[in-house]
Amino acid sequence: MSEQGEQEVQASSVRDIPAEAFIKAYAAHLKTNDKMQLPNWVDIVKTATFKELGPYDPDWYYVRAASLARKVYLKQGLGVGALRRQYGGRNKRKGVVPEHFCRASGGLIRHILIQLETLGFVEKHPGSHGGRRITSQGQRDLDLIAGRIEMPKSIVC
Repeated sequence: MSEQGEQEVQASSVRDIPAEAFIKAYAAHLKTNDKMQLPNWVDIVKTATFKELGPYDPDWYYVRAASLARKVYLKQGLGVGALRRQYGGRNKRKGVVPEHFCRASGGLIRHILIQLETLGFVEKHPGSHGGRRITSQGQRDLDLIAGRIEMPKSIVC
C-alpha cells in the first residue's frame, strides 16, 4: 500500500507505463549497464540546429537513448528522418522574426541507433521503407525494466 491508500500494480509492458517514468528508469539502467559508451563529443554537441546550447543534464545521452528505444518499441519501422521530425522543435529566441519548425540532429539519432544495434536491442527493418525495429532481446529488456516500475492503480485503470 502506498501513502495515499491505493494499491500498486505491476506493469507487464512498456505500453502500460507513462513515458516519463519508463524513460527515467531505462536511462538509469543504460547508465549502470556500462555497455553503451559515451562518445567524446557528448559534452559539446547540441541536439538540434535551432538550439543555442547543449543539454544541461550530464546524463542526457542515456535519456535520449532510452527515449529512442521506447519510440522504436512502440512503432516499428521508424527511421532517422521520422525521428528527426519527432524530436524537432522551434527556435523561440529570435526576437521579432517568426518561428519555424526545424528538425533535430540526424547524426546524433543515427549514432544512438547504431549503438542500440550493437547492443542487440534494435535491428534494421527488412521492409521496403527501411527504418529500425526492436529485436526480441530488446523487447525482453525493455519489458523487464517496465515490469520493475510500480505504478498506483489509479493510473493503470
